[in-house]
Amino acid sequence: MSVSEPAGFRAMGVSCGIKSGKLDLALVQNLGPNFDFAAVFTTNEVKAAPVLWSEQIAKTSKAKAILLNSGGANACTGPEGFAVTHKSAEVLAEQLGLAPIDIAVCSTGIIGEQLDLEKIRVGIGALTSTNDNDGALAAQAILTTDSKRKEVFLNNSGYSIGGMAKGAGMLAPSLATMLVVITTDADLSSLNLNEMLVAAANSTFNRISSDGCTSTNDSIMLM
Repeated sequence: MSVSEPAGFRAMGVSCGIKSGKLDLALVQNLGPNFDFAAVFTTNEVKAAPVLWSEQIAKTSKAKAILLNSGGANACTGPEGFAVTHKSAEVLAEQLGLAPIDIAVCSTGIIGEQLDLEKIRVGIGALTSTNDNDGALAAQAILTTDSKRKEVFLNNSGYSIGGMAKGAGMLAPSLATMLVVITTDADLSSLNLNEMLVAAANSTFNRISSDGCTSTNDSIMLM
């Protein structure tokens, strides 16, 4: 039970061939009616293409889906890498009947290698051709060196919160390699989401350091 449990959310994970024989592409989709979105990103001066893309999405305070891949960070890949991120968002948006600006993107894995857009395109087709809803598969698809999935689900009176995370040797959006997606059906404004996410990150993830290094890809996203 994780990101797919709150009302109005769907999640799925598939294998598209970035990692041979393993799940490596995930979708978390907000079906509405509230599309408020907040995010916290790495403080590294060198930011991966998906971070640069998703920072633009976060400025709108709205998002309807997050596309995540493991096996390739799409970092230090130049304009070609950003084009792959942009095109991936376009392909997913077309399949879901959305606009590219509705799509945030996260990547994790090897730095400096270009992602294969055609593999991602095929994977997006697999993600969008089914109505299956399985947060566990999505959580599995974002792992790299992690030994197991990281998921959480909290159910309170009137609302629920789901979460999934990737991070093994290093943690924190200001300190190292980590991806986190949090979903909630609580009725909150974008401003409240952003304030709460920043405060939560500062009091939790940003207080943990494994090696003092900053990452190119760290992202926490709240929908």
